Amino acid sequence: MNKNRDLYKRFVTFVSGIFLLAMLTGIFAYVWYKEYSKEIIFPYYRRGNWVLIAIYCLLVLLFFRAYGGFKLGYLKKTDMLYSQMLSMACVNAVSYFVISLIGRHFMAFMPVVYMTCFDFGIIALWTLFAGRLYFMIYPPRKLVIIYGSHQAASLVLKMSQRVDKYMICESISINEPEDKVKELIMKYEGVIICDTPAELRNDYLKFCFAHSKRAYIAPKISDIIIRGADDIRLFDTPLMLCRNYGLDFEQQLFKRVFDVVFSLIALIPAAPFMIISAIAVKLYDGGPVLYKQKRLTLNGREFFVYKFRSMIVDAEKDGKARLASEEDDRITPVGKILRKFRVDEFPQLLNILKGDMSVVGPRPERPELTAEYEKDMPEFGFRLKVKAGLTGYAQVTGAYDTTPYDKLKMDLMYIENYSIRLDLQIILMTLKTMFFPPKNNAEIEEALLVPKNSDKKGEHSK
Repeated sequence: MNKNRDLYKRFVTFVSGIFLLAMLTGIFAYVWYKEYSKEIIFPYYRRGNWVLIAIYCLLVLLFFRAYGGFKLGYLKKTDMLYSQMLSMACVNAVSYFVISLIGRHFMAFMPVVYMTCFDFGIIALWTLFAGRLYFMIYPPRKLVIIYGSHQAASLVLKMSQRVDKYMICESISINEPEDKVKELIMKYEGVIICDTPAELRNDYLKFCFAHSKRAYIAPKISDIIIRGADDIRLFDTPLMLCRNYGLDFEQQLFKRVFDVVFSLIALIPAAPFMIISAIAVKLYDGGPVLYKQKRLTLNGREFFVYKFRSMIVDAEKDGKARLASEEDDRITPVGKILRKFRVDEFPQLLNILKGDMSVVGPRPERPELTAEYEKDMPEFGFRLKVKAGLTGYAQVTGAYDTTPYDKLKMDLMYIENYSIRLDLQIILMTLKTMFFPPKNNAEIEEALLVPKNSDKKGEHSK
């Protein structure tokens, strides 16, 4: 019965999403016809109006997909609500400028404000009722976890934050007899396989496949690399090709052009915030406004990254590199605000123009910390296959307490799945993170690629 219901899950999500999309588009159509269509110099006749409404519908669809607004059942209700409201604010702002462009002057602004408020109300009601209906049809899955060490406990802790989606009923060690493990798998709807040797993991994965049991797997570094492989055939033999050199020439060229154009445009709206931030930092303690620090980028090349100073002067006067924590006493009151909204990172637009960084990529790490991480994680240098970024996949899905190994895996997911579409999606997700910053891993949800996992050591320790 559960398997049959699962077959229709995407259809239920699709229908509920179409219903919401139709309501939001209908509201815009009403506002357009009532407030704007007759006010433009050369009013449209039928098809022109329909095209404009269709463009609005497409914008809603694009922003909702970028922010995960249609991920009913996957995101928490609050996170989905934030995503949808931010999407509608962006869509309606763009739509107002389009309407003004058509009208050849700035049109009345208040109808768009009222429309946005009404949209928020519709979204809140849809999130409440569609969410309840979804979880009535699809209650939390009963799962068993197969673990290889105590490190699996952190994954269990994260999944337990979503009691509406996961119900971990039992656990069993990989050291137990194979028959006992398989018997336990058959009792539940799915299995979590975490921190287990590759051979045993593959055996249980095949068993789950044979019996149509859902499997959640904590990936190793090699798994992520394989997922980015190309499928090829040598006559009648299938092969998987892992290129392992980062981005190709065309991707690097297009990415560099995009970086320059984006940073030049972004400096215009960022300039007022940068001026205010510089004044605030200077007035607080009279210390230097900018802070530069040696970091690593593509192929391990060193460069100096620029930031607005968010800590006290001589925060590392002992010369020892220290990671900042969320409640770090070295962070100034001004610095806390700058960090919360990521404004302290704005000067890195200059690093992008210089070519040291990209808009999207793994965050640049300090040489000292990289050397320290590589003692436990020899694979940590893999993230230097691309340029360091102003923002990245690990930044929009991670938090202060995300482990370095988790960040490494997310950075590799970005490298192996790179596309311009993914870059644009991460940039949009960064805006959401600036307005609704997560505090810890309990607030992190499934986002762009796959759920992140929680191993703390490299594959060499497996």
